[in-house]
Amino acid sequence: MFAPIVVLVRKYLGKVKFNQLRGQAIALHCQTITNFCNRFGIEPKERQSLIRLAKDNGKNLGLLV
Repeated sequence: MFAPIVVLVRKYLGKVKFNQLRGQAIALHCQTITNFCNRFGIEPKERQSLIRLAKDNGKNLGLLV
């Protein structure tokens, strides 16, 4: 779904800059999941499952091209 946009952005920014930006976005997303889990008392094991689910969803949506 988002794969063409991701490919264009990667081409525009260059691979190194794109990977830096991608890493920052992934870190921010994981931190958001962690904050959510801490707020609602979700166990670390379940938090890890949520992060894996987010990664799988990202692949399915074409965000991890």
